[in-house]
Amino acid sequence: QVQLVESGGGLVQAGGSLRLSCAASGSIFRINAMGWYRQYPGKQRELVAIITSGGSTNYADSVKGRFTISRDNAKNTVYLQMNSLKPEDTAVYYCNADVTYYSGSALRARTYWGQGTQVTVSS
Repeated sequence: QVQLVESGGGLVQAGGSLRLSCAASGSIFRINAMGWYRQYPGKQRELVAIITSGGSTNYADSVKGRFTISRDNAKNTVYLQMNSLKPEDTAVYYCNADVTYYSGSALRARTYWGQGTQVTVSS
């Protein structure tokens, strides 16, 4: 019923910048919190940043001051601006959204994930 599509990953040199985008589409009634997670090979996904529907944000300590999360509620899109990238930021990045959606005549809620986008930072 709802899809999250990410874009913006790629290869960048250390110190460079990338901007990730994640657009939600489908039978959406409301999107609550949206976030970005990353996953290293063989590790569990970890929170990078999260933003509420009201715009409050929270960041992992490792990215504070370098990454900025934002959202455009009219476009159902969340962004992650990543500056001063480091090789240790290399990972697959996933967006995440807590969505209330239409299911027939009812409203239901669940968490959706994007397909993931690779970010590679070379030293």
